[in-house]
Amino acid sequence: MQLKWLEDFIVLAQERSFTRAAELRHVTHPAFGRRIRALEAWAGTPLVERGGGPVTLTPAGQSFLETAGNLARSLTQSHEELQSLAGRQGRTITLATGRTLARTVVADWLVRLQPVLQGAEVCVRTRSLADTVAMLERSEADFSLVYHHPTLAVRLDARQFSHVTVASDRLVPVSRATAQGTAQHRFGQGSALVPYLAYAPQLALGRLVEDHLAQNPHAPRLQRVVECDSADAHYEYVQKGLGVAWLPWSMVHADCKAGRLAPAGDARMEVRFDVRLYRPKRRLGPLAEAFWKAMAQR
Repeated sequence: MQLKWLEDFIVLAQERSFTRAAELRHVTHPAFGRRIRALEAWAGTPLVERGGGPVTLTPAGQSFLETAGNLARSLTQSHEELQSLAGRQGRTITLATGRTLARTVVADWLVRLQPVLQGAEVCVRTRSLADTVAMLERSEADFSLVYHHPTLAVRLDARQFSHVTVASDRLVPVSRATAQGTAQHRFGQGSALVPYLAYAPQLALGRLVEDHLAQNPHAPRLQRVVECDSADAHYEYVQKGLGVAWLPWSMVHADCKAGRLAPAGDARMEVRFDVRLYRPKRRLGPLAEAFWKAMAQR
């Protein structure tokens, strides 16, 4: 059954003339008649009385008329909604990433890639590392932006997914700065424990820091005072002088340059890592492909 058959039938019932209805539907009289017969074949019963004079509907036709109107309106509305959605999807990129990367790397992209995006919508979905990878595998995202480090295992089938390294960063232990520009809490001050703002263990950043501390012979003596699953929260805690947190340099370099924050240790305390953008190897839409090309050519 086709939508145009329903629309033909509704017009025929209104005009009560095959000739007039065919004209309004912009088809020939014979073609219009064939379409009405096709609808009757689908219904399994005559819908129109055959004979001279104005067209009348059979009892089945009268009963079906209201249903036809409801069906036609519903199908038309659904078609319009689907076309609108298809158009929106063609102008949308979905990116799954972590909250910290969304604030740092992605924020820079949104500014720099305006000529590529050209007003398109970027849907940023922040999840844990495992969830961002799962979204990509389930085709719920076009791209996944994640940290890369030997400590973090990203298990994506290389036969189905490819990646490009888009940034390098480092976690730096920072503290609020004193009036003299030094760290309020810093390593190497005798036997004193340094207040430590720790990440929750499920966070990728937390795993990087804890592995680094466990493997580093120069690790400082720390006292955990806060555990939180948000780098943004730790950024605020550091500014309030609550302790030392390992924060991405991309997040704190401006504060360190301005003298609001200061490194609490030397380069041996830093954790270097890369940022990778993953995608399916299958062809994506034109906008997503343009986005990937721009990132791959950096």
